[in-house]
Amino acid sequence: MMSFDEALRVVEGAADKLQDEMVHLSEAAGRVLAEDVISDTDMPPFNKSAMDGFACRRADLGGRLRVTGTIKAGDIPQERIGPGQCARIMTGARVPEGADCVIMVEHTGNDGEDHIRFTGVKTAVNIAFKGEDLREGSAALEKGILLRPQHIAILASAGCARPVVYRQPRVAVLTTGDEIVEPDIKPEGTSIRNSNGSQLMAQVAAAGCVGDYRGIAGDSIAETMGAVTAAVEENDVLLITGGVSMGDFDFVPHVLKEAGFTLFFEKVAVKPGRPTVFGRRDNVFVFGLPGNPVSSFTIFELLVKPLLYRMSGHDYRSPALRFPIAVDYSRKKADRVAWSPVIVTERGGVVPVEYHGSAHIHALTDAWGLMAMPAGVFSYKKGDLVDVRQI
Repeated sequence: MMSFDEALRVVEGAADKLQDEMVHLSEAAGRVLAEDVISDTDMPPFNKSAMDGFACRRADLGGRLRVTGTIKAGDIPQERIGPGQCARIMTGARVPEGADCVIMVEHTGNDGEDHIRFTGVKTAVNIAFKGEDLREGSAALEKGILLRPQHIAILASAGCARPVVYRQPRVAVLTTGDEIVEPDIKPEGTSIRNSNGSQLMAQVAAAGCVGDYRGIAGDSIAETMGAVTAAVEENDVLLITGGVSMGDFDFVPHVLKEAGFTLFFEKVAVKPGRPTVFGRRDNVFVFGLPGNPVSSFTIFELLVKPLLYRMSGHDYRSPALRFPIAVDYSRKKADRVAWSPVIVTERGGVVPVEYHGSAHIHALTDAWGLMAMPAGVFSYKKGDLVDVRQI
């Protein structure tokens, strides 16, 4: 059985970046840049007012100022600000030549027709200067960045309407088991609904990948082999849930080997999720995930997501978050690293939620993250710092 840390190194070391492609800016969120984006302009492109006020010379603030006009956003100022002069200016408008500060409206008072006087004690410059955020020809965003909404604004400002990004991995999701039925079917007898399929498809989408739901394969070698063979022809990654444990009908590892996959590990020292399989055939990867929904959810977050992000061109690292645990907590066995769902308290601590085991899918409903308990550690005392991964 492979340790969790070693399994993660194996997964990350196996990942290959996919080819790049050009997409429209409107489709770029959630993708990973495949090349640096160089700005074609200064940001800001001119000296602009940071607020509504009056553009003037700092040297004149002690005297009476004549208002020469109004400058709104989009205007090109026609007159230079001279001694004893100012111009009413709006937020985002271009600062006229000669002015070296903008005074707030709230810090002025009328002093006769078309005249004001500065009533404050001192003022900030209140000007966003040309190029202070970014210079023309410099990198606005660097290769490898996972594009969030805030990055889309930078792409637009830099004139990058069609960024070059890595291709999204195509991920097939296949569930196994004669007892599994689709969500629109009411279970009868010993049947259960296929929650894993929908859950994994949602996790795949959240990771910025293209999901390909392949349905349910019954508990036979022939049916499973047919489903696996069809899925790998059209996808970069195959996720199979169920059929990876030690039961008489858990033959997914055998099928994968027969299908030409090299399996790098078949068990991982992690709880939940010990019977996890990972392998590769040519350029296609496969994960065999446990059938219990908390296990499959957890292993996706711990091992599948790093692979998908690296294939997408992003060097993914889960944020290292440490919280004090708000209660005493213990377990009976400590042979594996355990990940337990937790909530965050108002005081910034974490508390494990009620958790009945890897089939207890409702334990994840209100969970903020997963708390790690390393192998060999049997208990935490209230106030101990613990590692938590947000989900």
